[in-house]
Amino acid sequence: MLDTLKRSELLRTLNFIDGRWCRPATGRELAVLDPASLEAVAHVADSAAADARAALDAAHAAFPAWRERTGRERAQLLKKWHALIVAHQEDLARIVSAEQGKPLAEARGEVLYGASYVEWFAEEATRTHGDLIPEPVRGKKLMAVKEPVGVVAAITPWNFPLAMIARKLAPALAAGCTVVAKPAEDTPLTAAALVALAEEAGFPAGSINLVLASRERTPEVVDVWLADPRVRKITFTGSTPVGKHLARASADTLKKLSLELGGNAPFIVFEDADIDAAVEGLMVSKFRNGGQTCVCPNRVYVHSAVHDRFVDKLASRVGALKVGPASDPASQIGPMINGRAVEKIDRHVRDAVARGARAVTGGRVLREPEVAGRGHYFAPTVLVGATPQMELSCEETFGPVVPVFRFDGEDEVVRLANDTPFGLAAYFYSRDAARIWRVADRLEAGIVGINEGALAAEAAPFGGVKESGYGREGSRHGLDDYQHVKYLCQGGLK
Repeated sequence: MLDTLKRSELLRTLNFIDGRWCRPATGRELAVLDPASLEAVAHVADSAAADARAALDAAHAAFPAWRERTGRERAQLLKKWHALIVAHQEDLARIVSAEQGKPLAEARGEVLYGASYVEWFAEEATRTHGDLIPEPVRGKKLMAVKEPVGVVAAITPWNFPLAMIARKLAPALAAGCTVVAKPAEDTPLTAAALVALAEEAGFPAGSINLVLASRERTPEVVDVWLADPRVRKITFTGSTPVGKHLARASADTLKKLSLELGGNAPFIVFEDADIDAAVEGLMVSKFRNGGQTCVCPNRVYVHSAVHDRFVDKLASRVGALKVGPASDPASQIGPMINGRAVEKIDRHVRDAVARGARAVTGGRVLREPEVAGRGHYFAPTVLVGATPQMELSCEETFGPVVPVFRFDGEDEVVRLANDTPFGLAAYFYSRDAARIWRVADRLEAGIVGINEGALAAEAAPFGGVKESGYGREGSRHGLDDYQHVKYLCQGGLK
């Protein structure tokens, strides 16, 4: 797939530090594998502490000049970057599909989704308004102004390799911060291509720095940024255990944190729901990226009165999904990212079946000749008879598995939905206006979809509560997370 790029120079394999593409101090390389074939598509830098330190030195040195630029000047560069991302949608999508595995149509959508955050924050860069505070006594003027927090360290996941880094870099740069970034080891090529386009757009040396590293060397890289007081903010998307570690390690230097962590999203179908719409909403929300999203439903609660009808319709749709590599235009579900992912999905399904669940469709690992190649595939699955005692009720499966739970009452299902330490997303379907407001108010989640399965938008605040983290991405709130407020008090004006 990568041999068909229109601009082969977008395929970058080195670190980008202080405006230069450079080899790692270790001299080592990391193989990037296509999860559909398990073949290496590239070898990239495998960095260490010295590279992280060099990137931070560059970002720190570049910060004073970058913060002095006006919001309009920063916005102009972001708009150029946005235009380049859109113009290179096809090449970027092919890179995403090659290393992450999602079907090409989905990858194209991710490119435009990520680009929308760059465009949004280009516009927000000129709107960092402060406040003029009514003076408590005559002769004083009180003001609150917003300033960039400083150097930002961005650590991004593999499931949306373009969108996740775009929605961190764009607000940081718009606010006047400089950035050091470390993408996931599974998907570094997309981040490097995105940074190559930022370089082409004209961002000054040191404003964006990218360090690539294997899973084994990532702690060595990130620990440099955690320990150094020059890094004033950490933004991370990933697992809750890692997020907790970052929070603890940031305490000594009191860094600002944005943590978008694990989820365990409930999806509730009430007896008065539009069943066809609910099935469609679940298909959209659950099977995007093969179920490898932090906001996809992990527990589906269906009222007993409509349970069988819902399951029949859902199983028909799920059973018809085409599984295959991104290179096949007919593929709707691609491979899982790696072998560990498939092992976890399989463990959850086997545990559920052992505890009384039944697979209506799917429920197994897929191998040749059912799918092309030696990749990491799991059949899209619907399980009925799910209970709270099963592992998949407590842990995020992160795969194409739908466990269906029965319920009989509103209070019961809200209690079950909230019975988790996580609180990122929740969904429910109902046509009762009073119930809609009751349930939306009672669900413990940062994001709630009401008769809607597609939640994400650059204009909306994205983030969770409880152990799903804190901070928001997107919207005007997303820019606030990269700024602090300075209070100015001027006296002697009488």
